[in-house]
Amino acid sequence: MPIPAGPSGSEAAAAGVSGPCADWSPPDAWCCTLTGAAASVTGDALAAATEVLFYASGQQFGLCEQTLRPCRRDCEGTYWGANMFPEWGGGLGSTYPQPALIDGAWYNLTCGTCGDNCSCSMISEAMLPAPVWDITEVKVDGVVLSADDYRMDDHRILVRLGGEMWPWCNDLSVADTEVGTWSVTARFGQPPPVLGSIAVGELACQIAKLIACDSSCVLSPFFLTSLNRQGVSMTFDPKQEFGMLPATSLFVKTFNPYGLRGRAQAYNLDGPTFRLVGT
Repeated sequence: MPIPAGPSGSEAAAAGVSGPCADWSPPDAWCCTLTGAAASVTGDALAAATEVLFYASGQQFGLCEQTLRPCRRDCEGTYWGANMFPEWGGGLGSTYPQPALIDGAWYNLTCGTCGDNCSCSMISEAMLPAPVWDITEVKVDGVVLSADDYRMDDHRILVRLGGEMWPWCNDLSVADTEVGTWSVTARFGQPPPVLGSIAVGELACQIAKLIACDSSCVLSPFFLTSLNRQGVSMTFDPKQEFGMLPATSLFVKTFNPYGLRGRAQAYNLDGPTFRLVGT
């Protein structure tokens, strides 16, 4: 049946807040029949189903959109600084222009431009937290840049194109609509797979019935181990947490077979900086 309209669930949670940033999108049709009362609460049911599958799958799916006030990437530790002139402590001093010997040729580096092992040309970069799924908007001095003015490398490095450079300073005392500022709005994470979309629709259907107290239609109980109806007996794996919800069970078993609570994470306290204003 078509997805019925209902109250919207949780969306766009702020960074650092536990839980999914937005509800997962179910398929165009849910494979269940809902009463009017159940149909009226599908928004809350979808939000609850998203929360359940987000944690059951190890918190690995979902996109979060955030606006960052980044800093331009520092040249310290790049190819020409750390590798070519180690006797200088990995840097070339604090004044510009600075000389750099790259592939047998000398270059004068202007303020804030860097080179690395992959390129003999100077590039202007900003490092973002990974993984970046896509860039929604980039603003400099309050003006939205064209998508042709930058590109994303390695799901985290924002490269300025067209011979331009990212601003040297970012005035954090004013909004990113003002002169002297720049900001990057991006979506981070990984969208749910197709099976996740099917599973969230299946689970939300049952939760909507529970919220509406429509017990006659609910697959009850969720966590059953055996069933006997009209002379037919069925036995379920006690480790199968979602009972008679095949898509939900298959999704969790496929993407989190060992029941991990989340992916391992590593933090670099000395890494590049950026700021999430207002948090």
